[in-house]
Amino acid sequence: MTPPHGTDGRIVVDGLTKVFDGRIRAVDQLSFTVEPGSVTGFLGPNGAGKTTTLRMILGLIHPTAGSSTVGGVPYQQLQNPMTVVGASLEASSFHPARTGRNHLRILCAAAKLPDSRADEVLDLVGLRDAGRRKVRGYSMGMRQRLGLAATLLGNPRFLVLDEPANGLDPEGIRWLRGIFRHLAGEGRTVLVSSHLLNEVEEFADRVVILSRGRLVRQGSIAELTAGTDTIMVQSPQPGPLLEALRAGGHEPEQLSPTALRVRGIGAAEVGHLAFTAGVELHELRAERFDLEELFFTLTQGEYAAPQDGAPWSP
Repeated sequence: MTPPHGTDGRIVVDGLTKVFDGRIRAVDQLSFTVEPGSVTGFLGPNGAGKTTTLRMILGLIHPTAGSSTVGGVPYQQLQNPMTVVGASLEASSFHPARTGRNHLRILCAAAKLPDSRADEVLDLVGLRDAGRRKVRGYSMGMRQRLGLAATLLGNPRFLVLDEPANGLDPEGIRWLRGIFRHLAGEGRTVLVSSHLLNEVEEFADRVVILSRGRLVRQGSIAELTAGTDTIMVQSPQPGPLLEALRAGGHEPEQLSPTALRVRGIGAAEVGHLAFTAGVELHELRAERFDLEELFFTLTQGEYAAPQDGAPWSP
């Protein structure tokens, strides 16, 4: 199911702004790029502007300023959008009396796709047997799978998904992770909004983090967390180690008579300083600064986007 090739496989957001009621700035001069062959996690607290941004990318909301393009053109100018962009913003928008298979067949008819395509994507998302059942009997997780199946009908190069893991059990989340990696491996461009930070860390190549409608950071998780590990040290001789660390330009924090914490230095360097100072170590451990800590630092701490002037609605 390799996607069709094109000259531009990117989603580009440039200065996108949306103001509601003339004063509520939901999205503020937002710019970022989603690259092909990768999964980009789109993160932010509730009300940060994620869904509004996705709706502007998909032409469902007209921006106050700025622009967005999919494959080099605005979404509204795509000739057959379903074969270019697969989008899922709502997991429950199904007729409860229809079967999952018939729901997909109706979409196939609208996009002039063969009925057989419905069965192919049901197989892909693990709903082969459930496809003949009425949607009213589907669990939330099954509805999420059906929504993903609908996004894949046109074999799109681009996928835009809002909270696709909602309602999935651990097995379903693991399956979804594999699907994302598979789709990106085929060269597709995948943008996923999610609040499950641990899962995003597992499947995303890059992340875009919003706070109060503004971009606060973007990049790979490795880039964004580089140099932020904390080194925990236990020693019966903390004094000489404190002096050695300070002499090296570091400012350790003494947590107890025998415990230190230091940032901006690797465990190997701390161990070397302890060795040259003749300090006995009982513990030397790196605590990784993960995506969750980064997220809360950027969206709730000193780096959170300010409100300066224009009202903002949470």
